[in-house]
Amino acid sequence: MFEKIRAMLAKQLRIPEERITPDSQIKKDLGADSLDILQLLLTVEDEYGITIPEEKLATFEKVSDVCSYLESLK
Repeated sequence: MFEKIRAMLAKQLRIPEERITPDSQIKKDLGADSLDILQLLLTVEDEYGITIPEEKLATFEKVSDVCSYLESLK
């Protein structure tokens, strides 16, 4: 799961995948803004055929938070 999310983030933010770790803070470490996070989640929703509730958006601080949430849906 992490590898897929890392690849999506790297592509969207135009940064090397190696810079992204599970503990990377999406805004602080990777430089994403709210729009970047929204676009990532829309991509994830399309990829997995799910809908992520808006209130969950605020809880995604680290890359691992996104991965954990997606894994909990399986």
